Amino acid sequence: LSNSLYGASNGSDSKKLRVEEAPPSRVLHIRKLPNEASETEVIALGLPFGKVTNILTLKGKNQAFLEMGTEETAITMVNYYSTVTPHIRNVPVFIQYSNHKELKTDAGNQRTQAVLQAVSAVQSGGSPSSDVQEALAAASSPVLRIIIDNMFYPVTLDVLQQIFSKFGTVMKIITFTKNNQFQALLQFSDPVNAQQAKLALDGQNIYNSCCTLRIDFSKLVNLNVKYNNDKSRDYTRPELPAGDGQPSIDPSVAAAFSKDSNSLLGKIPGALNPLSAAAAAAAAAGRVALAGQTGSSGVLLVSNLNEEVSNTPAHTHTLYGDVQRVKILYNKKDSALIQMSDGNQAQLAMSHLNGQKMYGKIIRVTLSKHQTVALPRDGLDDQGLTKDYANSPLHRFKKPGSKNFQNIFPPSATLHLSNVPQDVTEDDLRLLFSNAGGTVKAFKFFQDRKMALIQMSTVEEAIQALIDLHNYNMGGSQHLRVSFSKSTI
Repeated sequence: LSNSLYGASNGSDSKKLRVEEAPPSRVLHIRKLPNEASETEVIALGLPFGKVTNILTLKGKNQAFLEMGTEETAITMVNYYSTVTPHIRNVPVFIQYSNHKELKTDAGNQRTQAVLQAVSAVQSGGSPSSDVQEALAAASSPVLRIIIDNMFYPVTLDVLQQIFSKFGTVMKIITFTKNNQFQALLQFSDPVNAQQAKLALDGQNIYNSCCTLRIDFSKLVNLNVKYNNDKSRDYTRPELPAGDGQPSIDPSVAAAFSKDSNSLLGKIPGALNPLSAAAAAAAAAGRVALAGQTGSSGVLLVSNLNEEVSNTPAHTHTLYGDVQRVKILYNKKDSALIQMSDGNQAQLAMSHLNGQKMYGKIIRVTLSKHQTVALPRDGLDDQGLTKDYANSPLHRFKKPGSKNFQNIFPPSATLHLSNVPQDVTEDDLRLLFSNAGGTVKAFKFFQDRKMALIQMSTVEEAIQALIDLHNYNMGGSQHLRVSFSKSTI
């Protein structure tokens, strides 16, 4: 899920173009500030990225110049805010590189210097001045509400604690599932820490390309935790009972997680750090239940399918993950129930496929209340609307712990091809994919020529090509393997 989707809607295209004008500089030009914005609030925008060395505010123009310690931190900050729109007092502001290479301000401006000193004290772990505290605690709650989007790998309470404790003392965490989304409430000892954590982490991915943090302030100012277990914890009261807590995760998986835990959030921003291969494969293979997802249904309801094309189970079965059964609904042929191998895969398929365009129609994917897809009773003809794929040779994600699990990516215009016969040429593959009804924009063989990347002109064309050509017989009993790629050519 890309957070660049919302970011583009703020401001017209012409404004977007102006952002690109100046070359990178450690001085940033900030526009559209609200009238009452303080220097401290402007400095707080740069705080998560590194040292802020100077500031100049142009009150009458609602603008400011912010000088970062290095060009690198300025670039990181601009890149981050190009995908997550920065706000001051709930007003979106615009950040771009300035034409100035450094700020020459009146060194005698004591107030500015005092604010900068106070902020650098916060950065080096000191206690903030009342002025900084006031701005950083614009939200008075020390409790953050965290929603995790695109949750491919499990996110445990300990992972959250490790990430957020970089910003201050984490007192309590409660995790739960609401509207089929994994959420958490996390309480810091101080609202200032909550503000800093929100500034730095909102919109970040915990692991590469997934588990995106969406953070806002909770209306609660204190969490009431009754049990210390896998779902909730009060770090100030270790004596609390475990209650009927969830079973803890498989020890081998826990070990794989802990190996990587120190590297979480090595650097802001970007992915906070990829999970180790062992833990990723184990998690995706369903050996770890998603926190709060225990026993969740592995059955998806897919609606708004194109009836003329998707009227057989085969059209949906090869698209994503490890599909066990497909049932096209008898009275509603534009809808299907799809049973995945487990709740993790269902959750993943839902987050990646809901809202995608397939054969000209935007499909809707939700979790079904059904636990399984029933097969027709013996002797009953259901016109081929139900199909069992449990023993199909087309499963790409059957083997627990297989590295294929790390290659489940959201639909993209670029497809990854494997199992390509030695005598098949680039022209052969271009022709094959053009005949599937799309336009091939680019092609690249890997060194061994058994694998390739092929880029279609749209995501919709790539979806169609994957459905039509995964497991295509290339002759000599070699079947082409097709999956979405995270790379571009």
